[in-house]
Amino acid sequence: MRALIRTGDAKDLTYTTTHPAPTASSDPDSYIIRTHAAALTREELIWPEPLIPSIPVPGYDLAGTILSVPSAPPTAGSYAFAPGDEVYAMTIFSGLGNAREISVAHEKELALRPKNISWEETASIPLSALSAWQALFVHGALKPVFETKSGNEGTKVLITAASGGVGIWAVQLAHHAGVDVVGTCGTKNIEFVKSLGADTVLDYSNTSLLEWVNDDRGTRAFDLVLDCVGGQTLEDSWKCVKEGGRIISVAVPPDSKKPTEGIAEGVKSTWFIVESNGGQLSDVTRLIEQGKCRGVVDSVYDLADYEKAFKRLEGGHAKGKVVLKMD
Repeated sequence: MRALIRTGDAKDLTYTTTHPAPTASSDPDSYIIRTHAAALTREELIWPEPLIPSIPVPGYDLAGTILSVPSAPPTAGSYAFAPGDEVYAMTIFSGLGNAREISVAHEKELALRPKNISWEETASIPLSALSAWQALFVHGALKPVFETKSGNEGTKVLITAASGGVGIWAVQLAHHAGVDVVGTCGTKNIEFVKSLGADTVLDYSNTSLLEWVNDDRGTRAFDLVLDCVGGQTLEDSWKCVKEGGRIISVAVPPDSKKPTEGIAEGVKSTWFIVESNGGQLSDVTRLIEQGKCRGVVDSVYDLADYEKAFKRLEGGHAKGKVVLKMD
């Protein structure tokens, strides 16, 4: 099958048409899936976990059609998915990625894909949406209520890099959960972030986040900060959280940028690595089919054009996800 593999140095990539396809005997606990599209994540080529397999494959967002169920018998009842089901997943980082024509996934990673979007948009969703979901509703203690919005009233959340992969989903999910959302982004993305549901958008190129908060700290300090940037932005974010609030980072551990002074009492911090979760993806599917949320595709490349895809990705200017198509 066609595949993109990593050989030699960790960042060396090779396109091949002769990579062996997974089989029921080689992956007895996995669904075998015909890949239609796989999304890339910035800096994934420097992550340590994907180098565990002997011949790594990048791309941990998967959208495809199930070819066969696991050959091993289910532990209880029957398998949840069947051949022909259209699914998506974020597969585990320590396994092979999905930049290949035939891939595999475990049942707990999978969900039925939204019926009202393309394969490329489907592939853009899992890792980013799960990162935002877990930041807000697992580690951030917000309530995932999208109909009544009960329980999140009066909560103020800051999302940095709101036009990035995780930020796009954090803004949408927080907005539909009834949260007052403030997002930061560059000048050209202000209207885009507003369209996602942000109540206030700050242009980081001409507005100091810390000065903006301190101008009216009583109403502008945050209950929760989700930082997707790190660096000085993360350091400033510590000083923007109100007493008893929380700062969560998906970029670097927050304590690595914790200032020595200027922090409110009782501010807690969390750094986490996103985990695969088909149940949470099923909730995301419902929101997409209801028209409340959407994935954002920056660009789509054929698998053979992977060099252009990674150049676009690592350039730092992609709005949404860079996707590889297999068809």
